[in-house]
Amino acid sequence: MSLVDFKIIDGNVALVTLNRPEAANAMSIALLDDLNSTVQEINSNKQINCVIITGQGDKAFCAGADLKERRGMNDDQVVDAVRYIGKTVRAVESIKVPVIAAINGVAFGGGLELALGCDIRIAADIAKMGLTETSLAIIPGAGGTQRLPRLIGIGRAKQLIFSAKAVSAVDAFSIGLVEETIPKEELLNYVIDVAKSIAKNGPIALRQAKTAINQGMQSDLSTGLEIEHLCYKETIKTNDRLEGLEAFREKRTPVYQGK
Repeated sequence: MSLVDFKIIDGNVALVTLNRPEAANAMSIALLDDLNSTVQEINSNKQINCVIITGQGDKAFCAGADLKERRGMNDDQVVDAVRYIGKTVRAVESIKVPVIAAINGVAFGGGLELALGCDIRIAADIAKMGLTETSLAIIPGAGGTQRLPRLIGIGRAKQLIFSAKAVSAVDAFSIGLVEETIPKEELLNYVIDVAKSIAKNGPIALRQAKTAINQGMQSDLSTGLEIEHLCYKETIKTNDRLEGLEAFREKRTPVYQGK
């Protein structure tokens, strides 16, 4: 049985579900293998315009690394396992289309790092999250020390990482860690609606917008503006752009083909 469920909704939204509810969807090596295989499948499917990642059950999005599995590892194996989580988060972050984390429960350590690799985070109102590694005498090793300060600011990130404090969904929203909080029972349907509203837009435009934002934010403003210009030019020569103009003129919904 796969530890990552994958299905396509309405032809262009991918729903990816971490499926180890008995272990709070913790990241075992086998789960990471399945998640990487799923990412490859998504990247090879040109019909997918938006991705949702969530956890099975109503308690956990992902509790982070599988600490039971880790007890049997030597030091080098632990380092390799953490590096593998980091590479997996980077693979998720590098998916060419927008990715939404539907945080349905706790997201600790590597679980929050996975959510940080997504483009948008929407949390159930009962969710709790944090980079809790310093309480175990280690530090976040799968991108948390880099992505969290870029998202919420250096001071707040240091406060959370140094204290190992878990925050509520409401507090996470107040500091910009998540974009929205939704009642638990409504979360998945709401996120699917958000994903559908994204996926109906021009596929090439979505990919180029993500590229422009992600690469631009790692650059100075002048370089970022040039990146934006280059990404914009990629949309000009497409049939979809002409279809968008024609649909606007005819007051109808555009039918984009990703060409």
